Amino acid sequence: MAMIRIPLSWSDLGPVWLSIKLALVTTGILFCVGVPVAWWLAQKKSFFRGVVGAMITLPLVLPPSVLGFYVLIALGPEGPLGKFLQYWGIRTLNFTFTGLVVGSVIYSLPFMIQPVRSTFESIGNSPIEVAQTLGIPPWKAFLCLLLPMASHGLLTGILMTFSHTIGRFGVVLMIGGNIPGSSQVVSTEIFTFVEALEYNKAHWLSAGMLFFSFLVLMSLHYFEKWQIKGASR
Repeated sequence: MAMIRIPLSWSDLGPVWLSIKLALVTTGILFCVGVPVAWWLAQKKSFFRGVVGAMITLPLVLPPSVLGFYVLIALGPEGPLGKFLQYWGIRTLNFTFTGLVVGSVIYSLPFMIQPVRSTFESIGNSPIEVAQTLGIPPWKAFLCLLLPMASHGLLTGILMTFSHTIGRFGVVLMIGGNIPGSSQVVSTEIFTFVEALEYNKAHWLSAGMLFFSFLVLMSLHYFEKWQIKGASR
């Protein structure tokens, strides 16, 4: 029986590990930042909520190259963030892993906030109000009561943010370039293989991305069915 030979070397898998690292860091940051913002958006009834909500949703309709370009300018030596960082002795973040994190956080923001916000809105204020009548502090009610009730939205946000970050191309290419070992992730490596006409290697990486995306969607599907079944008992 002939063995299937995988044409990828360990060095070719370096961008895969970098992509996973980028996705983990981005997801962790957005979980810490996005959950409170989603709760604020679900509660506030003001003009500013619409403005903030539109700004958060903007990456969904904005071309990745446009967003990447403006982040590139902002982080550059002459950009506002670049000048601020230089004032504190920090070199430019463009074409670095940290710069990729900044761009990924901005671009993946709606994928964390939107499902969590929808879940908070469906739950409403009743659990917090009941907890307050029992003398439970708001922060404790939020952590111990509301977050477990919003587990489906949280898991959806985490999985969508993680998978979306791994699959990004335009923003990553604009901010980080395609530097092996520094800012080359799996999506830009596939592009490099295609440019070099190494379709076999591009096929294996693309198939892996396809399989991973399928697993994410199947996980969300079965988790939702499990939650519905548990709620009906």
